[in-house]
Amino acid sequence: MTDVSRDPLSPGLGIPALNAISGEAVAEVLDSIPCAVLVVDSERRIRRLNREFRRALGLEDGSHIGSCQGGALGCLHAAREDHHRQPSAFCQDCELAALTTRALLGEHSARGRARLQIATQGRLEDVHLECSAVPVSVGEERFVVVLVENTGELLRLRAGEADGTVGGMIGRHPSMLELYDIIREVGPLDVPVLIEGETGTGKELVARALHRWSRRTEGLLVTVNCGALPDGLLESELFGHVKGAFTGAHRDKKGRFELADGGTIFLDEIGELSPAMQVKFLRVLQDGSFEPVGSERTVTADSRVVCATNRDLYRDLAGGRFRSDLYYRLCVVPIRVPSLRQRATDIPLLATHFLTRLGGDSTDLETSLTEEALRVLETHPWPGNVRELENAIHYAAIRARGLPIEPRHLPPNVVHHHGERPGLATRHALDPATVDQVLRETSGNRSEAAKRLGVSRTTLWRFLSGRSATHHGG
Repeated sequence: MTDVSRDPLSPGLGIPALNAISGEAVAEVLDSIPCAVLVVDSERRIRRLNREFRRALGLEDGSHIGSCQGGALGCLHAAREDHHRQPSAFCQDCELAALTTRALLGEHSARGRARLQIATQGRLEDVHLECSAVPVSVGEERFVVVLVENTGELLRLRAGEADGTVGGMIGRHPSMLELYDIIREVGPLDVPVLIEGETGTGKELVARALHRWSRRTEGLLVTVNCGALPDGLLESELFGHVKGAFTGAHRDKKGRFELADGGTIFLDEIGELSPAMQVKFLRVLQDGSFEPVGSERTVTADSRVVCATNRDLYRDLAGGRFRSDLYYRLCVVPIRVPSLRQRATDIPLLATHFLTRLGGDSTDLETSLTEEALRVLETHPWPGNVRELENAIHYAAIRARGLPIEPRHLPPNVVHHHGERPGLATRHALDPATVDQVLRETSGNRSEAAKRLGVSRTTLWRFLSGRSATHHGG
């Protein structure tokens, strides 16, 4: 074990435990480390946080000193126990706590992945953090230096809304502006909402925006993917379970509905619910009550329900695959998220946004789009929608290696589609009503109009020329 009491950078460190990790020199050393660092004592109480840790968690200087490490990381269960001062029952099974304990009791470093449930930006997030725990001795005292390696994940969770957007959604197309208006109108209304749209359109972003505009912003937004778990696990995830309810149930666990009490629960892929789960879910919608798995105790939770699906549930009603009584309880307010094909004028905005974010994460990925590459992006139909576009931009940035992105850097399926169907970019990218409106606003200035539309001047010129030729030919 390292003895830092003799470290020339740490004069006077061999003093009582509360002041053991102190000194400007030690602070400078910790702040120079490019990952989040916290120092905890033998009771796993925080004694120091470095600058990167405070930045990633949004903490002020001096905050959380003396609290448990789970509380500083924003773990929901630790935060609910005595203002971070006493570890909760949940903390006893915490992977991060176990990692720290191994380092405290041993002479060697420990490394592993810690799964936490973090409340951030008003929503519950399951986060997996890669951590290392290094034992350190200061005189007679023992400490552990904990390094959280993937701080980018924490920063991503703390990211707020971009300027001029709602809920982090990017877009100026009329269909998106209409969507923003609906979110502002429906958000404050405490009614169930069904969000419909193709895969990759950003339905979860709509759910987050609805929660942010609701009267439940003091509560949590809790997300459940109904299509990712079999019935048994999904029931436990939604309603919780008691110790011994099934193999592996070593302790009581609160379900997502209970965690969302006073907030919003977002059920993604609701169309994947089995008939049996649909019946149990219907009861929760009726009176807000349910029983945890293995328990006879009835629990009541007051949460707003927001669901999403990429299926046509109305068609599933006719086929008997979805209960009509459940559908009409869920679909009090339907919201349709437009596909990227329907708002292709937003492609340059989205591409620029993704490139900016990539450049912020890694200087190796800093690049830009050539007009030729942009024309290819405008042509592609994007069956995977915004998610597919983001992946394509990431792929191209990696291949470009800092050079401007050209068509050859784009994914093969995108380039191949462009080669098969040339000349479709203008029809996909622009619609006449939007172009006419912007041209009126700019007094016919095509350069300014192209800038506002988010396309190149060449794209706008090609669109106008094609429309004029069609008009005269008719």
